[in-house]
Amino acid sequence: MQSVKVQTSKSYQEYLIASLKDPEEAAGYITAILEEEAPEPELLCSALEDVVTALGESKDLGLPRAFKGERSQAIYDLTTYLDKLGLKLSVTVK
Repeated sequence: MQSVKVQTSKSYQEYLIASLKDPEEAAGYITAILEEEAPEPELLCSALEDVVTALGESKDLGLPRAFKGERSQAIYDLTTYLDKLGLKLSVTVK
């Protein structure tokens, strides 16, 4: 009997990183995180780290302190304020 190798599927994380290599996808991913109705500051930090990994930037880039922990709540406060003005924050490819 011959043994057959079964190709394993990619993990979600591998798929995510592969899809975020497209700058348009990366921009949409961050924008979607910012538009969440129930903000999760830790999720924003994680999403930014995924984009850094996907776009091949140096791990030494590091995230500014403003995006870590409770400090990242400020960006969600800004999105709420802009929403009240009929505006929204978005990320685009330059």
